[in-house]
Amino acid sequence: MGSRMPGLRHLVSIDDLSLDEIKKLFVHARAFGEDLRASAELCRGMIAASLFFEPSTRTRLSFESAMLRLGGGVITAADMRNLSASKGESLADTVRVVSGAYADIIVLRHSSEGAARLASQYASVPVINAGDGAHEHPTQTLCDLYNLWLERGRIEGLDVVLAGDLRYSRTIHSFAYALARFGANVVCVPAPGFEMPDYVLQRLREEFGVEPQRADAKSLGDLASQSDAVYLTPQKPHQLSLFTDARGFAVARVDALYMTRPQTERHPSGAQLENYVQLGKRQLAAESLRDAVVMHPLPRRDELSEEIDSDPRSIYFKQAARGVPIRMAILASLLGRLAVLEREPVVTARLYPVQTGPNPCANPTCISRTEARHVVPQYKVSSRLPLRVHCGFCSHEVALHLVGCSTTRHWHEPDSSELRKVRPDHLVFLADAAEAERLGFVAATRERSPA
Repeated sequence: MGSRMPGLRHLVSIDDLSLDEIKKLFVHARAFGEDLRASAELCRGMIAASLFFEPSTRTRLSFESAMLRLGGGVITAADMRNLSASKGESLADTVRVVSGAYADIIVLRHSSEGAARLASQYASVPVINAGDGAHEHPTQTLCDLYNLWLERGRIEGLDVVLAGDLRYSRTIHSFAYALARFGANVVCVPAPGFEMPDYVLQRLREEFGVEPQRADAKSLGDLASQSDAVYLTPQKPHQLSLFTDARGFAVARVDALYMTRPQTERHPSGAQLENYVQLGKRQLAAESLRDAVVMHPLPRRDELSEEIDSDPRSIYFKQAARGVPIRMAILASLLGRLAVLEREPVVTARLYPVQTGPNPCANPTCISRTEARHVVPQYKVSSRLPLRVHCGFCSHEVALHLVGCSTTRHWHEPDSSELRKVRPDHLVFLADAAEAERLGFVAATRERSPA
């Protein structure tokens, strides 16, 4: 695995940035946006490599435009047929080659979840995640937050509706986490069958203290007529109870409405779109949406009517245009041309290598599954009692059967309180008692448990 250079920063997840760093990016992006041609010397002589293993228009072009406006150059591989990957080259090897003398920074889009994390472990230059499967899209999240910040002057305490495909949209997942970090409130209005995944709600609960509540969304009118709306707030439950009745939290006034298209490229076969939520003049007539800005990451399909393009509340084309200055700020910061980033990233969950046995991540689209070479399966501990761990690449929860300790050679049931005494880097995941015995583990008893 490649060695990490001191002070080298990547943008794999929105969690890689502190709130203070995000706000500094916004300030610089606003300055860039005032005159996009005024910073043509900032990154002169530097090269960005666009490695896009998935199709993209806005993300790729906005990054390339941003680098060119900073005075740098761009090399691009936007079609898998033109890459050595089509000949069997691993992502790790591609990244090592490109980050050698080819480029000073890599912008990567990949269909496998966790691909950007893997790339950052092998690259000798900064890696920017431009979307990895259904996992994360941090620069789109930064663009969305930046638009909210510009339009509303703040993010803290805003009420934001997320509508459409909340299950398969990586943009929605990243945005929900970021809004929770900033202390905003979220109203989920999914299309039927496209509700927010349980693992997203679980992370919001565990890391941000967000407790999902049933929402009374009658005030949203036709927009929520076929949806089981959910209210997500970082406020404490006892505070929430002060303004919630048996029907759920009453949605009164909305600051922003974020619409998403159906992510059909990630839908399982047979997904139903007949009742997919749509947004037009009739839906926007709801009183609660009177002052709400309308956002959409684009491209759109039938979920967003062209009849509202001229509505002053619709900012989705501004939103796309503002992707250039925010990505200028991201590039210049990671290249060390702006005083935004601390030398070391914010502290995130530590990753531990899986010690023995098969890869415990069962997610078929995880990079640890789709690219076995150069990938050492990793995990992060989310909870000690009961023990819960997630894949270090794709963040999916790992199903635990038996858990061993590499020092005592004892195995435990995953809900055993004795596992609290086992160091995270000594955990061994076992399929069953037969595998445990084959690998030299014995069942723990209370008397024989590790001290």
